[in-house]
Amino acid sequence: MTKTFRAASLLLGAVAAVGLAVPSPAETRPVSLAGQVSGWASLQSRDGTEGIAGFRYIPTLSLAKSFPKFSLDAEASVNVFGTLDLLSSDGSRADGRLKPYRIWGRFSTSRFEARLGLQKVNFGSAALLRPLMWFARIDPNDPLQLTDGVTGLLLKYTFRNNANVWLWGLYGNDETKGWEAVPSRRTSPEFGGRVQTPVPAGEVALTFHHRRMDAARSLIPLPYGEDGRVPEDRLGLDGKWDIGPGVWFEAALIRQGWSFHPQKYQRMINVGADFTFGLGHGLHVLAEHLDFTASTGPWRGGTFRRLTALLADYPLGLLDRVRAVVFRDWTAGDWYRILTWQRTYDRWSFFLIGFWNPETYRVFTASGGGTSFAGKGLQLMVVFNH
Repeated sequence: MTKTFRAASLLLGAVAAVGLAVPSPAETRPVSLAGQVSGWASLQSRDGTEGIAGFRYIPTLSLAKSFPKFSLDAEASVNVFGTLDLLSSDGSRADGRLKPYRIWGRFSTSRFEARLGLQKVNFGSAALLRPLMWFARIDPNDPLQLTDGVTGLLLKYTFRNNANVWLWGLYGNDETKGWEAVPSRRTSPEFGGRVQTPVPAGEVALTFHHRRMDAARSLIPLPYGEDGRVPEDRLGLDGKWDIGPGVWFEAALIRQGWSFHPQKYQRMINVGADFTFGLGHGLHVLAEHLDFTASTGPWRGGTFRRLTALLADYPLGLLDRVRAVVFRDWTAGDWYRILTWQRTYDRWSFFLIGFWNPETYRVFTASGGGTSFAGKGLQLMVVFNH
């Protein structure tokens, strides 16, 4: 986040706080402080045996005030986390970090909202293998579904028939996000929008985004004298229907304006379905398939990757549930298998996760080569919400 935009976000939060500090005749100021504490320990076999322990704390301050025709609210949170590698061949290694997680303020009416600051922007119909995961970076196997935010302004208007229009502008985001392999230029604004409309038994949406990549930070060497501000345009189309089973598709076409790299186009398409069977407490099954192609033309053949995912989720009772996920990388010939048992109380959640994966964990490109579920192993996670 740039210093200018961070200051603007903090200023907006301060303004919201001042407004919230003045009670209206009908109500007092609603302010809440919540947080999530999580700790985990895992033992895994990946180029030897590794024992890793970690913790995370995300405290969140929320402010909200309602007026007759509009409301104001704001949220600020930080992500404090650390890890300790106990069985590394190089000896014990510790790492930790503190960084902003969400800092945003919002003005909203019954049909319109404007949100400014460091926030989560997420949309699309797919569940696990998501071509439209453009601004989040969520591992589908992460029990907490955490992701860094993006800094920008998001506008959204909802019509009476539940059709909605989104517009956004992003600035100062210079780390890769979503499926990106090349980050955006910090000083180049990004912008886009989305139109979503109801259709019989479901909804469809069209999405667009434009940015300039920082080609100097690409893995592809930049020729001498080449302009490092490479434009990129994305077009997305998705739809979802409830016709007994839920069915959906999600597709994206990306054009990158390289002048020296021949594969300027990327295509991604996901198809999926889910259904809850009336067995016991209800067995929920979900399946998705993703095709990814990089090519010299929008509809030509090229290098490709194919992934299939199958998920089964079953509640054992009021407190316990089990979840099994299998991914098949048809291109690399790899299998990914994760089994999770979860017990949930009012404030506490416990997760026991067993996994059997390749030693390089890349369920999908956006995972960034994460190591939490690499190789074979077992992880215990404890989560407390206050």
